[in-house]
Amino acid sequence: MKRSARLLVSTAALLLAGSTGFAADIIEGPTGDYCRTVGTSNLVLNDNIVDLKAQVVKLMDESVAAANSSEWINSSRPVFVWASEAKVACGMAYGYLKTNYKDEDTLNKCECFHDRMVEYMH
Repeated sequence: MKRSARLLVSTAALLLAGSTGFAADIIEGPTGDYCRTVGTSNLVLNDNIVDLKAQVVKLMDESVAAANSSEWINSSRPVFVWASEAKVACGMAYGYLKTNYKDEDTLNKCECFHDRMVEYMH
């Protein structure tokens, strides 16, 4: 009983000590540009909805394949993370495209996240 009480006190002390330091706060920290290119993606520049759907589906399929691959799931490289982000963004972009609406934000994210995934594969 005494040992578990000491462990609890020690753990509480460590937590309190750690809370006075600087935490990894994404709001206060520097913001990084995840995409290498600034501006509009190539997908947004495509005005042909049929061709755009095909491109988005291709990026989404590649992202899903990487996110489901044990090679990337077990890798120390962040391919799985970017593949997961890309498949969601591309899925959302495709959903909008099915209603013939071209959502620039999701198209930009789809291409950006896919590009990051591919970048970390090599």
